[in-house]
Amino acid sequence: MSLADRRLPFVLLAVLAACQLPSRPDSHATIAQVRVAPDSVVLDPAQTQPFFASGRTLAGDSVAIDVTWAASAGTITPAGIYTADSSAADAVVTATLVGSPMSGTSQVHKRHVAQIVLVPAAVTLPAGGTQQFAAWGVRNTGDSVAVAVTYSATGGTITSAGLYTAGQTAGSFRVIARQTNGSLADTSAVTVTPIRVASVTVAPSSAGIHVGDTVRLTATPWDSAGNPLSGRTITWSSDSGAVATVNSNGVVTGVAAGSATIRATSEGKSGTAAITVTPVTPPPPVPVASVTVSPSSAGIHVGDTLHLTASTRDSAGNVLTGRTIAWSSDSASVATVSANGLVTAVKAGTATIRATSEGKTGTAVVTVTNPGTGGGPLASHVFLVTEENTDYASVIGSASMPYLNSLAQQYGLATQYYANTHPSIGNYFMLGTGQIITNNDSYSTIVTVDNVVRRLLAAGKTWKSYAEDLP
Repeated sequence: MSLADRRLPFVLLAVLAACQLPSRPDSHATIAQVRVAPDSVVLDPAQTQPFFASGRTLAGDSVAIDVTWAASAGTITPAGIYTADSSAADAVVTATLVGSPMSGTSQVHKRHVAQIVLVPAAVTLPAGGTQQFAAWGVRNTGDSVAVAVTYSATGGTITSAGLYTAGQTAGSFRVIARQTNGSLADTSAVTVTPIRVASVTVAPSSAGIHVGDTVRLTATPWDSAGNPLSGRTITWSSDSGAVATVNSNGVVTGVAAGSATIRATSEGKSGTAAITVTPVTPPPPVPVASVTVSPSSAGIHVGDTLHLTASTRDSAGNVLTGRTIAWSSDSASVATVSANGLVTAVKAGTATIRATSEGKTGTAVVTVTNPGTGGGPLASHVFLVTEENTDYASVIGSASMPYLNSLAQQYGLATQYYANTHPSIGNYFMLGTGQIITNNDSYSTIVTVDNVVRRLLAAGKTWKSYAEDLP
């Protein structure tokens, strides 16, 4: 091939290339259309792109033209260098023919995240299980891009890096990945299955209580890995409700002496505790520190009786009740005493009566005389005045009772007499019979024991009773 032949392709290429480029501005050419190249472009925010404008004549030729540039968003220089703004909105670049309203446009499409994708889309986990989630963005151009998201969950917990931990409650939950500073989001379904109870323990495993006492037991369910489980239903039962009962909170109550097994059950698994119930041991009684006998001395005639009373007291002087009293006489030939403290005069003389309780003893000296002997002149009349519910100081020395006080001053006043019991009815029986028949104010039974009236009648004496009122 000659040199001329080798040059021909280059010449043809130059001609073809020249046909695609606009010629110098021709003021005589009639412009039918303004064309902008490229006519469409996809840009990232803040990315730059040069644009070019050319005119097309009625004949279809491309010619160079002078234009002014404008953009609906972003900026463009007079030379057609466009810079996209930071928004996701699309823009229109416009080239307007100088001296004419004719213009051409190009579409600027912004690349932006149109969708958030969260994976995995669904997962099933046991209670307490974990799962790593990941999220990315998909642009409107279809390509994937890293995005910043904020994770949240409707149940369980999730870290800022997307590591999810299931809670202990079984059910259906959602994990959400939301675009940071945006409105796009995606969710994944999470199904949490319960961890089955593998065993149950009860604490304490054994306990001893008295009848009537209580003890609280605690049941703990465990999984197969030895982890304690919370929020599980516990059912309590006793294999011997006659010995010990248990309520729904695990509180055991001792009912009777014996042994019972308390069972805690959860999801078919059980733990037990052995309960031993013992009787309540009463506290030892307060020991008797002293015994006093009332009256501490007395004189009676042969054949007469006298009822003595014994009081037991502790070291603080408090009266003790319900204690056993043993009565004895140091001279049974003079006076005997019954198990109830009733002294009977046998013959003239002196006897010491002892009342003993728990090793402590009190005494009373009893002087026995023959009837009609000792003492002084016998009284021809004996008046016994009883003031109901009135103490000594309210009678003797009272200006409101001058006659009774004059009798006491003229004849004599016995002061060493005290009540034996309470209420009053027992003392009335003591005055009349020498015995406390009862302390029941409602007592209405006829009394047949020996009494002062019988003795007066037997001795040929008379008696009268004057009562202002009867109970």
